[in-house]
Amino acid sequence: MTRVAVTGLGMTPFGKCNDSLKTLLLKASRQALIDAGRPKIDAIIVGNFMGGPLEQQEILGSILVSELGLGNIPSMKTEGACASGGIAFRQAYQLLKAGEYNAILVVGGEKMTHIHTNQVITAINYAMDNSTMESNTGLTFPGYFGAVANRYMYEYGATKTHLAMVARKNRNYALHNPLSQFHTELTLEEIINARMITDPLGLYDCSPLSDGAAAVVIENNRNSGVEIIASGQASGTPIMQEVNDLTRIPATYEAAKQAYEQASLEPKDLDVVELHDCFSMTEIIAIEELGFFEKGTGFEAIEKHLTEHGGEIPVNTSGGLLSKGHPIGATGIAQIVQIISQLRGEACNQVEQARIGLAQNLGGTGAYSLVHLFKKEGA
Repeated sequence: MTRVAVTGLGMTPFGKCNDSLKTLLLKASRQALIDAGRPKIDAIIVGNFMGGPLEQQEILGSILVSELGLGNIPSMKTEGACASGGIAFRQAYQLLKAGEYNAILVVGGEKMTHIHTNQVITAINYAMDNSTMESNTGLTFPGYFGAVANRYMYEYGATKTHLAMVARKNRNYALHNPLSQFHTELTLEEIINARMITDPLGLYDCSPLSDGAAAVVIENNRNSGVEIIASGQASGTPIMQEVNDLTRIPATYEAAKQAYEQASLEPKDLDVVELHDCFSMTEIIAIEELGFFEKGTGFEAIEKHLTEHGGEIPVNTSGGLLSKGHPIGATGIAQIVQIISQLRGEACNQVEQARIGLAQNLGGTGAYSLVHLFKKEGA
């Protein structure tokens, strides 16, 4: 069996910066290449969602090949809304497993803060099915997940305080992450009483607009590095009226099922998790779909601090999308950077004796979901 491992990591600070998308991608890429020991790269895959509408820049793979001096190697860009980075990583993993290449640079990035917010929201809404009547109602992603939160609260008895507990946990982790977008401490009361975005989601229940990039080098047949032991992907409907149960994201469940079966593991075997908390409600649903807690009990797990250090499974030790930041194309790779750092024993908010980690990346309202599993060298 081909052993595929992550051998290099790179990541820029997330937040508002003056760098172009190209510059951000190059910075993260160079870090990852140096960290991997400058291996011979056979291909580049870029995860990006809005380079065209926001930066008027596509052909990102070709640009990176040229700027990095890598000759005429093949390159490509993948798009899957907020799952663009995760899809890029999965494509690279499959190509390496197939023996097509020996080393691939995977980099994701987005530049979002230089454009008026209305323009950014319009571009983000390209991740909905805009041929439907739903789009004409003005539905946005906060509106969708606000409806999800209201339904979950009605069905299971969760409250706005439970949402705030998610946001506070992730903010507390971000305080110790030098690359995170936010480093200001928040109280539970400040989160609960923050400006409303869409009932019941307040300002701190929603991930911010961010600039940033993250990169990894993946190689096959290397004895070193953190091994990739599984990769699952599934799709779901992008239309609210077709969702059978608003309190579920089936694509996440299916992607996790694939990954667990590939690795012959169960949720209880994991030590650390980075998951897609684009909204505080999304984290509660994700910890249920990933199998850590029974359906309808995720909010109770948050209240009992079971997703923190000392609990059952530390979740989003990077600060998550809510506080680390969410430059869309970079997010799926940044999650992996944090998990690999944890398994190397060099992460912010290090989990003691972390051996197996999971990264889950979501696109749209559940249109795409990816789950990747990793194992520490020698574990």
